[in-house]
Amino acid sequence: MSVSSAFLFADRNLLARKQNARLDKQNDLGWKLFGKLPLRENAQKDSKKIQKEYEDKAGRPSKPPSPKQNVRKNLDFEPLSTTALILEDRPANLPAKPADEAQKHRQQYEEMVVQAKKRELKEAQRRKRQLEERCRLEESIGNAALTWNNEILPNWETMWCSRKVRDLWWQGIPPSVRGKVWSLAIGNELNITHELFDICLARAKERWRSLSTGGSELENEDASFPAADREASLELIKLDISRTFPNLCIFQQGGPYHDMLHSILGAYTCYRPDVGYVQGMSFIAAVLILNLDTEDAFIAFSNLLNKPCQMAFFRVDHGLMLTYFAAFEVFFEENLPKLFAHFKKNNLTPDIYLIDWIFTLYSKSLPLDLACRIWDVFCRDGEEFLFRTALGVLKLFEDILTKMDFIHMAQLLTRLPDHLPAEEFFACIATIQMQSRNKKWAQVLAALQKDSRETEKGSPPPRH
Repeated sequence: MSVSSAFLFADRNLLARKQNARLDKQNDLGWKLFGKLPLRENAQKDSKKIQKEYEDKAGRPSKPPSPKQNVRKNLDFEPLSTTALILEDRPANLPAKPADEAQKHRQQYEEMVVQAKKRELKEAQRRKRQLEERCRLEESIGNAALTWNNEILPNWETMWCSRKVRDLWWQGIPPSVRGKVWSLAIGNELNITHELFDICLARAKERWRSLSTGGSELENEDASFPAADREASLELIKLDISRTFPNLCIFQQGGPYHDMLHSILGAYTCYRPDVGYVQGMSFIAAVLILNLDTEDAFIAFSNLLNKPCQMAFFRVDHGLMLTYFAAFEVFFEENLPKLFAHFKKNNLTPDIYLIDWIFTLYSKSLPLDLACRIWDVFCRDGEEFLFRTALGVLKLFEDILTKMDFIHMAQLLTRLPDHLPAEEFFACIATIQMQSRNKKWAQVLAALQKDSRETEKGSPPPRH
């Protein structure tokens, strides 16, 4: 390309850019709320004309406003919301609204305002009800805490089994005294002391150090229990702690309760090497930690796991576990015969959903606040209440479960909803009767255990 051609090409590009810029500037004046208006020779004049028409309709004087007033009027001219757009007149380049259409739009807008006010009032009433309910609940908890602290706990031995205390117990123990009540109710049959916890914890730490350095100085300790089993228990603790109430973020590495949970579980493996650590224990220990000091939590934890039901499950005593399942089915059929038949038809056995509930005492399966209320009554009534609670769950979802197949029933029961209505749930539990043919839970369980032992010996079990 020659020099003259290059200058000619540049001039043409410059001219084209100037023309485009001029068009863009004019186009900017043509953009309005409802779209792009056709270009007019005097956009400023049209704007003033539109302003004057608006003032005439609004009954305002058409006297030229001051600069400050002009800013205010321009703001007034803009619709305040998208719902207000229907009140605006059409642009000057479009036909004016018919009177009936304008009236219709006015009515629609007024209806929108009325509905918005109703929604706002309804939301305000809902917030007010929530606040009132929260205040009533806090007042009730405060009064209950005073009763527990001033009347019940100082006179525990004489009052814990009274009708008044049992009724208060059912309503839920106030969080401020829950740990103390749990400790008293669980008891300390094993006579564990704080010093014993310190000894077990020291041994656990020594083992952890030995495992991390690959030492062999502990090979002769607890010779009756394989070193591989002990090592597996200690390693499993580390894995399970991070999976304990992950949404709370307080038991994971770096959390405020991580070391406390690690210490209790490690100390227990040294205290009961014959049991070791079993998955599910971390949830039980975590709930206790949330309500008790470390040493007291360890004492309660060890005594709780020493109960017959928990020991049967954590030691994986298959025969005894099957006996518990059989006892559960006796009361299942007694209380919910229709659902029981549906489960039998679909071959849904109790072990599919009960094992996880019993292993963690519902702390993993239910919302934490609801699980603590279950623990309250469990500490009062013992293992029977664990199975009564299970029947309460089935009662709560009975209508849904009877319409499901095996897969969907198993999915629902192994992963319960995150939000359960507490009062409705406890109302369902209250309707469950733990008595079958004039026999209570303990009697039914004992009879089934006797049958199981006689079957093992080879003699036919007697008919009950």
